[in-house]
Amino acid sequence: MRVAIVGVGAAGLASARHAFQNGFKCDVFEMSNEIGGTWVYSDDVGQDKYGYPIHSAMYQDLRTNIAKEAMGFPDFPVPSQEKSYLTHEEVLSFLNQYADYFKLRQHIKFNCMVTDIRPTEGNKWQLTYVFKPNNESITNIYDAVMICNGHYNDPVLPEVTNLQKFSGEILHSHSFRSPVPFKDKRILTIGAGPSGLDVTLQLSKCAKQVYFSHHSKRASKTMFPSNVQHKPDVKSILNEKTIEFVDGSSCDIDVILFCTGYRYNFPFLHESCGIIIDNNFIQPLYKHMIHMEKPTLCFIGIPFNVCTFHMFDLQARYFCNYLSGSMLLPSTEEMRKHTETEMENRWAKGLTKRQAHMMGEYQENYYNDLAKDADTDPILPVYIKLRNFSVDNLYSDLINFRENKYKIVDQENFVKVN
Repeated sequence: MRVAIVGVGAAGLASARHAFQNGFKCDVFEMSNEIGGTWVYSDDVGQDKYGYPIHSAMYQDLRTNIAKEAMGFPDFPVPSQEKSYLTHEEVLSFLNQYADYFKLRQHIKFNCMVTDIRPTEGNKWQLTYVFKPNNESITNIYDAVMICNGHYNDPVLPEVTNLQKFSGEILHSHSFRSPVPFKDKRILTIGAGPSGLDVTLQLSKCAKQVYFSHHSKRASKTMFPSNVQHKPDVKSILNEKTIEFVDGSSCDIDVILFCTGYRYNFPFLHESCGIIIDNNFIQPLYKHMIHMEKPTLCFIGIPFNVCTFHMFDLQARYFCNYLSGSMLLPSTEEMRKHTETEMENRWAKGLTKRQAHMMGEYQENYYNDLAKDADTDPILPVYIKLRNFSVDNLYSDLINFRENKYKIVDQENFVKVN
């Protein structure tokens, strides 16, 4: 069994570890020159020295919004240390430790940009990649492909009426690195996901005024420093500096910073793969990961609002169990019916296509479902509870929550220790 793995962030590392453990021959492709994916910080934005896109969305002062006690892999926890909320450098160090412990580094093809994946004869996959330093293009054939390219590299910029009138700076949080360049400026941040909250807080340290535009009931109760003001959604841009909101209020600003999320993006998948992305709803996927019609193509890490590293590990175990023959998948028709039923239930609850792969309250059932089918260990309840508790604190105590420290007591319980 020859397997290609695309990307060596946390998802790619977990995939490589389990693929090798199952005895598969693997090629692991990474477009940059180091391990870590989204956890690799770079001052640069735009393009790298070879002219290829820089995918990092990391900023200088990022600390995790999930306690480290819930962030590790099932059998490889984050090393013990006093604090619970880590810097991006510490997470990157952890991922490098994981790669070295499982001897993965020697198998990674760095600076290799996958440019084309397509099905070929005999239910196999043809993969083409470019070695960036000399632009050499190489094509190989694989029995299976695991896509682990992350989903923080194709920013969503929503339509804003008369945006072309605005004369100030416009950027997405993907390009945000530090609040320092925004010293004494008036800034509008748009979007109240975790990055919107955190970037707004970061900017408040240097900006003259930050207007935080959103429609989130949850975020409306979040407390900020005094130079941050909650605002409703933007109605339109009135002139080169003035923003009008849906409540009729307006303000003058210098910078618009969109914290409006990302699109799933797989530019290397040839149309013959048959993958369709409709407003971030990826089809046809079984269990949010396996191509129903071509089940040797798998996506690791699509669901969000999850216990990320634990879920990557569980998904990788599931797919490798299928590839090894220790687990059978249902028929294509059964997989389709299962997925249709799941999505109909989601639509009936008011979820949109952009929320098709959102877990949150559904995550525990999802993990247990995968573990049961694959006859493998589930994600322990304590990790799910601590992950959810961390997110609640992100919204309820944004300024201080990262000073909290936690300890895992048993499979069900954790305690706050400060």
